[in-house]
Amino acid sequence: MYYIGVDVGSVSTDIVVLDENMKVNESMYLKTKGRPLDIIREGFKKLSYKYKDEEIKAVGATGSGRQISSFLIGTDAVKNEITAHAIAALDADKDLKTIIEIGGQDSKIIIIRNGIVTDFAMNTVCAAGTGSFLDRQAERLSIPIEEFGNLALNSKNPVRIAGRCAVFAESDMIHKQQVGYSEEDIVRGLCEALVRNYLNNVGKGKEIKPKIFFQGGVAANKGMKLAFEKELGMELYVPKNYNVMGAIGAAIIAKNSVEKSKDVTKFKGFKMVSGDFNSKSFECDGCSNRCEVVKIIDREQCSGFFGDRCGKWSNCS
Repeated sequence: MYYIGVDVGSVSTDIVVLDENMKVNESMYLKTKGRPLDIIREGFKKLSYKYKDEEIKAVGATGSGRQISSFLIGTDAVKNEITAHAIAALDADKDLKTIIEIGGQDSKIIIIRNGIVTDFAMNTVCAAGTGSFLDRQAERLSIPIEEFGNLALNSKNPVRIAGRCAVFAESDMIHKQQVGYSEEDIVRGLCEALVRNYLNNVGKGKEIKPKIFFQGGVAANKGMKLAFEKELGMELYVPKNYNVMGAIGAAIIAKNSVEKSKDVTKFKGFKMVSGDFNSKSFECDGCSNRCEVVKIIDREQCSGFFGDRCGKWSNCS
């Protein structure tokens, strides 16, 4: 028996397959590229060569694209990223008290006490500190992002860079480069600036206690991990599946949901998910809500709508 979790974000779409013991049997990290339907279809097509429909006992979805992915796949649970990340992290370590998660376009902090989420915060406005910002700066410095963290570790005298804003951070970094600072000192300074930005915004007013998990794609950056540890004076732990924790959490939640309801999975099957789907959106003018409704089309035929608050578009006419 297997359980699938899908985390659809603006930068990446993560898909995991867990076995009966909740261990990762399969993991996919796919670039969303603004085409979530196509990427989900691509991922499930690959899975269809290895797994059978009857082997899948539950499917869960999370992330900013969780509603559209749920509609397409047929899921047993749809949860927000905070819950999904917390469930996956607690499954890995019950003593966890803080989760620092930094993805491609947003960052979040989750405070856990006695195995329960007691507080959280997200930053979706400022790009400073996110994976996409680090990717852009690495590209501008002609440094492969895979080497970014190791380069920061070689720094002996990191420069102080303004990190309160992505625009200011970039302009200050350019100035430091023009003055003649070494690449490793600039990269280390940038990591430290982004950590200060995170703690002054996302982590502001939060009681950060160990044990701390560092999750999301940015957790692979050793320079960022070191900068957090230096600023907090605490050790950060990067879990084995740090970049797909949201998807793992979604799969666990789906498993629990199916077992609790004692129902069969709503999974539509690999053939259905990997079919020819497209989406179109329009604004409903039926009332003052002006809902943005998404229409799913399968081979020129309407498969359904979602996004409306009143249910007007719940069925195709």
